[in-house]
Amino acid sequence: MVKLTYRAALLAAALLLPIAAMAQPSGGTPNADWHRTVDDVLGKPGTEMPGGVWRVALPRTDLKVMLDGVQLRPGFALGSWLAFHPHGQELMVMGDLVLLDTEVAPVMRRLAAAGLEVTALHNHVLRAQPATMYMHVAGHGEAAKLATALRAALQESATPLQGATAPAAAGAERIEGLDTAAIARVLGREGRASGGVYGVSVPRAETIREDGMDVPPALGLGTAINFQAAGNGKAAITGDFVLTASEVVPVQRALLENGIEVTAIHNHMIGEEPRLFFMHFWAVDDGEKLARGLRAALDRTNSRPSG
Repeated sequence: MVKLTYRAALLAAALLLPIAAMAQPSGGTPNADWHRTVDDVLGKPGTEMPGGVWRVALPRTDLKVMLDGVQLRPGFALGSWLAFHPHGQELMVMGDLVLLDTEVAPVMRRLAAAGLEVTALHNHVLRAQPATMYMHVAGHGEAAKLATALRAALQESATPLQGATAPAAAGAERIEGLDTAAIARVLGREGRASGGVYGVSVPRAETIREDGMDVPPALGLGTAINFQAAGNGKAAITGDFVLTASEVVPVQRALLENGIEVTAIHNHMIGEEPRLFFMHFWAVDDGEKLARGLRAALDRTNSRPSG
């Protein structure tokens, strides 16, 4: 008799589940072990984030992307991710998949067939070689069904699904050529260093809701600012500001006045309240100078105070 390992048995069972039933309520609260189910099916370890969010990082470590002479690190601008959170009687998933042009159509077809939503498809940066697109996904359902459908879609791309480890603790890494202490001082907020990238997340002050439920910032609703060393004493920055309609023009002008290029303005979600817009940016310059420009833009938003 063949004995299946726990993971093999779980995967086999998940693959037999009717994907068409994903949109139906489970009839109870999510199983307490849903985090392990998600990790085992996706093949990647997740990390617990504030607000009870379970986030699985899926960096495109297979890609070598160049932009204005800078090789983009996976965690800087090539970081696919999926975030799960209990939502009533089931789980909510939101995510952002980094894809090559040739991967967009097959991934989207697989997601649609499984009942998952593609809520946005667009660029985040300009002039990158090879060009990358960013596909925002959302769905509700049971852990194994959601994770199985997402894994099947990811397998239509070359996204690595093995070998990742959970992110290092904040401050555990020193980034050569980047004065992270000075950047934090100017921004007025501490970030975390990991994989050669210094990342700062700034939640909005107001509560965001969708379908009558609160949506935690860790589901992708915090302004994200990433720095990486660009050589010759300079830093590269990218990320996105999460904005209400009245903030779009003031933040755009603050960035442009400080030499920071606005590369995209668009939605990531459908049906959130208040309506949100996401403004992506790019620049290469002195790190402190860039931090001052980003701080000027942050000061024009309803962001949660530091600390």
